[in-house]
Amino acid sequence: QVQLVESGGGLVQPGGSLRLSCVASGTIFRLNAMGWYRQAPGKQRELVATITSGGSTNYADSVKGRFTISRDNAKNTLDLQMNSLKPEDTAVYCCQLTSYSSLQNYWGRGTQVTVSS
Repeated sequence: QVQLVESGGGLVQPGGSLRLSCVASGTIFRLNAMGWYRQAPGKQRELVATITSGGSTNYADSVKGRFTISRDNAKNTLDLQMNSLKPEDTAVYCCQLTSYSSLQNYWGRGTQVTVSS
């Protein structure tokens, strides 16, 4: 069974940086497309960034130039480097995987990111 576990969230001041990580198990990691999504209180979940099995990336306009998504297929990890953080980046960030075999989406439980002075 596919499992995703996120880490790296926390409290950071505006302008600061955080690096989120997601460890995947139960699948051939390198074959799956993956992504980071976030949900702020009272708002719908939104896409942050995605990365294909081949390494192609896509970003929400709101994070372009500030966030970088990457994957390490040898370690089964997905990372999100977040720089120049803003209060509006405050949200629960979730790791998402699209199964290469079934196209089913899997989600981690999420990690809280709070940007505040």
